[in-house]
Amino acid sequence: MDNTELAMFLAQTAHESGNFRSTTENLKYSASTLMKLFPSRFPTREKAEAVVAGGPEAIGNAIYGGRMGNSATEGYKYRGRGYIQLTGKNNYSLFDKLVPEDIIANPDLVATKYPLQSASFFFDNNKLWSICDKGSNNTVVTELTKRINGGTIGLEERIKLFNKFYTLLI
Repeated sequence: MDNTELAMFLAQTAHESGNFRSTTENLKYSASTLMKLFPSRFPTREKAEAVVAGGPEAIGNAIYGGRMGNSATEGYKYRGRGYIQLTGKNNYSLFDKLVPEDIIANPDLVATKYPLQSASFFFDNNKLWSICDKGSNNTVVTELTKRINGGTIGLEERIKLFNKFYTLLI
C-alpha cells in the first residue's frame, strides 16, 4: 500500500466512523433526514415520521430491510458497523469467511473486534484500491466517496481528511 492509498483509506474510514470514534451506525435519524438520504424509501413525511417513532430498530429495518441480502426484519441486525460501516447480510456473509468467529450470528463483532479489518475487506471486495491508484486529488476522493457512499455525502470533510492524511504521510 502506498501513501496515496493509505491516505484515501484513512480519510474514508475516518469520515464513516466519526474520526474512529463510532463503530456502529446509530440510526437516530429525523424524518427530514430520512427523506433526504432515502427518498425512495420515505416519499412522504408521514411515512418517515411513523418509522422514526419506532426508533433505531424500525429505522434500520425500513432502510436496509429486504435488500443487501437482508430479510425485511434484518435491516437493523446488519446495519453499518466497523470503520467503513459494513452494511447488509451479503457483506457480513462475505466478511464472515475471513474471520474465525461466526459474524452472521454475532454481527457486533464487526464493531467490537474487527472494525479495521472489515474496512480493509470492504476496500478489497469492492476493488476500491484501484480508484485510490488514480491519483491524489479531489476528483479521485469524489469517485471513491461515490463508490463507498452511493453519493457525495460528507465529501467536503472527506477531501479535508484526505489532504490532512496525505500531507502527514508524504
